[in-house]
Amino acid sequence: MADERNGTQLEAHHLNTQGSQEYTGEQIQVLEGLEAVRRRPGMYIGGTSQRGLHHLIWEIIDNAVDERLAGYCDTIVVTLHADGSCSVEDNGRGIPVDIHPKTGKSTVETVYTVLHAGGKFGGGAYKVSGGLHGVGASVVNALSTRLYVRVQHDGGIYEVEFEGGGHTLYPLRRIGDTRGHGTYVRFWPDPAIFETVEFDAEAVVARLRDTAFLNQGLYIRFLNEKTNEEYRFKYNEGLQTFVQYLNRSREPLHAKPIYIYRSTDTQEMELAIQYTDAYSENIFSYANNIRTVEGGTHETGLKTALTRVINNYARKNKLLKDNEDNLSGEDIREGLTAILSVKMQDPQFEGQTKTKLGSSEMETFVASAVTEGLAEFLEENPTVARRIVEKAISASRAREAARKARELVRRKSALEVTALPGKLTDCSSRDPEESELFLVEGDSAGGSAKMGRDRRIQAILPLRGKILNVEKSRLDKILANEEIRTLITAIGAGIGDDFDISKCRYHKVVIMTDADVDGSHIRTLLLTFFYRFMRPLIEAGYLYIANPPLYMIKKGKQTYYAYSEEEKDQIITRIGGVTEKPQRYKGLGEMNPEQLWETTMDPAKRTLFRVSMEDAAEANTVFETLMGEKVEPRREFIQRNAHLVQNLDTIG
Repeated sequence: MADERNGTQLEAHHLNTQGSQEYTGEQIQVLEGLEAVRRRPGMYIGGTSQRGLHHLIWEIIDNAVDERLAGYCDTIVVTLHADGSCSVEDNGRGIPVDIHPKTGKSTVETVYTVLHAGGKFGGGAYKVSGGLHGVGASVVNALSTRLYVRVQHDGGIYEVEFEGGGHTLYPLRRIGDTRGHGTYVRFWPDPAIFETVEFDAEAVVARLRDTAFLNQGLYIRFLNEKTNEEYRFKYNEGLQTFVQYLNRSREPLHAKPIYIYRSTDTQEMELAIQYTDAYSENIFSYANNIRTVEGGTHETGLKTALTRVINNYARKNKLLKDNEDNLSGEDIREGLTAILSVKMQDPQFEGQTKTKLGSSEMETFVASAVTEGLAEFLEENPTVARRIVEKAISASRAREAARKARELVRRKSALEVTALPGKLTDCSSRDPEESELFLVEGDSAGGSAKMGRDRRIQAILPLRGKILNVEKSRLDKILANEEIRTLITAIGAGIGDDFDISKCRYHKVVIMTDADVDGSHIRTLLLTFFYRFMRPLIEAGYLYIANPPLYMIKKGKQTYYAYSEEEKDQIITRIGGVTEKPQRYKGLGEMNPEQLWETTMDPAKRTLFRVSMEDAAEANTVFETLMGEKVEPRREFIQRNAHLVQNLDTIG
């Protein structure tokens, strides 16, 4: 079932509790006390930005999903409340309420006040889990001004409340009887800890959609009290629907995704793949429902098996000539969208953020499962198999052309580029950590930027017009584009699979375009290029977007700058009227060097927006919708979001 809005009827759910086991306080293992979380939150949630704030929600959702993985939960409800708090409710077993043998407190209090207290350390409560380290509940409590827990367990309703970063307001108490089961958690993030306590509803919805895709048949409901929005997710074909959702802006080579499932007593693998006519590859992997952004052993096993099986099929069916080399993994993965989800006991992740799977046994398991399942599919579907192989062969020929173009780019040195008129004006520093490259729209703005910059650390690269839309081009055509070649050479770290972040000449690459429709288009084209061919630059946090002012406001000899309509109105109100009409900047070129420096380039005063990879799947979809070949998804996107547009330039 696709995600649906308000008022949609959903089928009834029946919880299967067959095979349930005893779940008591003895299964909650205590490793150490709750210390230093408030002092060093980044160690536990990755930072105090909005991304860290959202990590609090993910931790509580992961605990609910773990109940799903254990076979006891089929419904999760997430609410963003009007007072800024968030609640997560599930109909799992409910946290045990008995007195914990080691802490002397109720098990509920133990889970929320003791770091590394959870049912995931061999106590027998969970066979597999995403909330691996048992720190989630207590860390959320430590970083909240208030946290409330209500549990339905063993015929009773119990509640406990905490305040001030984890201090128990009152011990667990029974407030009623029930035949239900489950856990309800509501927390208020601490504004003294986080840069913002405003949740991004779109990011939460995207995460919940993914969670529903990954857990076939799980019903997830999202409510936003501030906007009265409601989303409901339930997907009975899970990963297959997920792949089709990601490919909705592409043209698939085969209508139904290839689906492979294998399991043992301790491991489980689920894979859905679909080839399209696109030139990029998109592999999204998960381990115990946790998105492994950096991949790991399960992805390695998938790639190894794909390469082996496709080449074997091509040889066996004479689609590759005897004198031709094998197809490379890169060729075979062109146009591939794959969702790989594995589940296992005691997975080994790199760090609490769980971005890379390191469990060696999973590589062998996935490779074996994919080899068997894919070979079987290709034999049974020769028409689809031939299309996939022919696309890979086409990619191989284009790769050879791209290799020659790449060599041409490599032979160009940064010094040669600097000598080109109107191109790179480098900084004097050779320390990448302090060096900044500004990608500036047009020669006029480029001239102002060159004159107004800090010559020691700031380099300027003017771009003429709109660069090539790489979403519609193969690498050989991309490397033939002069603007892109200049950009690649200036950054100095290569492109695509050859990109080496350690060779990057600047640790700040700043996109600085006009605040109009053309500027937005150029920014999107550049972001598409970086996303597709220099993704490590984004992952390392080196890519930024400049924030030039929209208005200059004068009163007497005083000059003020406003970066939004609201700020303009606030300034005018504060200073009590203006002597002349505020100037609306249509382009960077309208500012003289001093103004550009003061408002947009001065490290002491400017505002830069760092481009993140927080949701690669959604970013990928947006890029394809806006920049891809299909017109219909783009039209739907525009119609759906037209009411959000502000400051749209008009002609006339």
